[in-house]
Amino acid sequence: MKRTLSLLALAACVVSATNTAGAQGAGHTYTGAKACGMCHKTAKQGGQFGIWEKTKHAQAYTTLTTKAANDIAKAKGFTTPAAETPTCLKCHAIVGDAKADVKDGVQCEVCHGPGSDYKSLTVMKDKGKAVAAGLKEYRDKAAIEKQCRTCHNEKSPTAKEFKFEERWAKIQHPAPKNG
Repeated sequence: MKRTLSLLALAACVVSATNTAGAQGAGHTYTGAKACGMCHKTAKQGGQFGIWEKTKHAQAYTTLTTKAANDIAKAKGFTTPAAETPTCLKCHAIVGDAKADVKDGVQCEVCHGPGSDYKSLTVMKDKGKAVAAGLKEYRDKAAIEKQCRTCHNEKSPTAKEFKFEERWAKIQHPAPKNG
């Protein structure tokens, strides 16, 4: 019994440690932003990938490589550079999955879920199938805001007032209705 509980605890730690930004679950794995961009850069999809590339989300990891970020990490008592500190990485990148490039920062799958099982065109054309295959669906803006606030909150050492409507206007990337 003790051995079983120890193994379960160890497994939980491993899953937690390798899964920082975004929730990997139900066996779904990350594909990486480039895989998403293959389809989501087109005009038919509203140029969603290009919108993301121009946001601070796409540069989130890069901010951790600066002297300012390292100074903040040090002031918080961390002994590793910010770009290597799990507490920092959990909101700045996906780590622990070979197909998700940490340098992509807060990429598509952080918000939309690991794409391995919904990335194919036949699945993506059927929203119900895509959701069943791991695509995270948001019912309304309140659900989107809740996701945003998992990182944009007072736990951040550089936290500022989070004005959801303002920020959402900069990052939203809906597909055209006919797309």
